[in-house]
Amino acid sequence: MSRRRPVNDLSPLISPPDTDCAERVGRYLDTLTKPPGSLGRLESLAVELAGMTGDDFPSVTPPGVVVFAADHGVAREGVSAFPQSVTAQMVANFVAGGAAINVFARRIDARLEIVDVGVASDVSGPGIVHDKVRPGTGNLAREDAMSRDEALSAIEIGRRAAERAFQSGCRCLIVGEMGIANTTASSAMLAVLTGSPVAELVGPGTGVAGKALAHKRSVIEAAIAARGADPDDPLDVLARLGGLEIAAMMGAYLSAAAKRLPILVDGFIATVAALTACRLEPALRPYLIFGHHSHEPGHARALKALDAEPLLDLSLRLGEGSGAALAFPLLEAASAMLCEMATFSDAGVDNRDGC
Repeated sequence: MSRRRPVNDLSPLISPPDTDCAERVGRYLDTLTKPPGSLGRLESLAVELAGMTGDDFPSVTPPGVVVFAADHGVAREGVSAFPQSVTAQMVANFVAGGAAINVFARRIDARLEIVDVGVASDVSGPGIVHDKVRPGTGNLAREDAMSRDEALSAIEIGRRAAERAFQSGCRCLIVGEMGIANTTASSAMLAVLTGSPVAELVGPGTGVAGKALAHKRSVIEAAIAARGADPDDPLDVLARLGGLEIAAMMGAYLSAAAKRLPILVDGFIATVAALTACRLEPALRPYLIFGHHSHEPGHARALKALDAEPLLDLSLRLGEGSGAALAFPLLEAASAMLCEMATFSDAGVDNRDGC
């Protein structure tokens, strides 16, 4: 099977999905005790999982959840309803097991890892992976968020995290984030990558509204003009306007795909990271399953750019990987359907064609 070359050596080699395996599974689904296609999207999920893994009976358990945490200098512009100190405080909450992603990860028996890739202050606690590139990005309203080398370093941190999840036996990857003001950075990146007006992309984030929302939009518009990121160079967009946790998410996606791990993508920020990673390495796209449609207005535009149809629509806008974790049982059900449902022949049930 042919393999694509990595773009600028940023990603490991990613094989295309196993189309022969996917076709076999598609045919096998029609032998199960149900009318053909009657389980709808669940059937297409099963076929996708088979193609990704190269396994006629793919397993997605146990899942791995990695949450990357980092701060953003643009928080100083007053674009968030919460102060920057909340990033470190939420990392402590993750460690204590009290955040939404902790609750949902426990429900799906996921391996959970928290990675400090760029929190502005020192964070400590059992289970935190300390892999900080720098203590927060620069204020993108006044300077580039990071250097190109720093962006590459953060991508590499994400790759290492995905490798740890794989070596621990995880068979599906969910990537989350925590970083006050990261909807600002993600919106700026998305506007440049898609050529979309900022006003159509920028929503409440952590809860800004009214004059505060108008201010957030104006900060992003001014930053895009000042930074002059090249829309045809995804790494330039990331370095000038992005976040360290966004870069790490990209690296995790690329590494997981190289391991043929299905990737369940979370909400707005996670999808912008996925879009940017796909612009770097298009071979990544077939390994992405989109968990939910966020309440953030820019998410619809990011999903459209990736030709993605999310599994759930619950009006979420939390991040952390929470929406993807909620969608994971659907992947589990698709896998179980293949492994546990009886065929017409096994069950002694007449098929519609009498065969």
